Amino acid sequence: MTAPMERIQILDDIEKDIITCLQCAAQALLELSKEKSGQKQAETNTSQFLRTLSQVETKLSDQINYLTQVSTGQPHEGSGYASQKVLQMAWHRLEHVRSWVNELDRLKASHLAATRTVSGNIQNGNMTSSGTST
Repeated sequence: MTAPMERIQILDDIEKDIITCLQCAAQALLELSKEKSGQKQAETNTSQFLRTLSQVETKLSDQINYLTQVSTGQPHEGSGYASQKVLQMAWHRLEHVRSWVNELDRLKASHLAATRTVSGNIQNGNMTSSGTST
């Protein structure tokens, strides 16, 4: 792990790179705004701008990753939204299955009651030839 002063120096270097980026962009725009602009000079400034910007992005990403690790004690694992959504969907599926089980239980009870009624009617001899009770 790097010392705090080294981290500050790295941030200072990043700041200098950002200044260089802005200067290159300004030079490229200035060159393009001239009546007789030098395309080669504008392209050179633009290329320098893009290279420096890429370096700034990489260095800043490194700093952000470092800060997330030291602030939580472990690597950054992203948003908790996905996990929360998975849990929410699991609860929804559980409730859906519960409703199915309750519906099946209701149908079973209804079927058993109907079967008992038919069985009771058959045992009592109260059934007609069409299978209905009298």
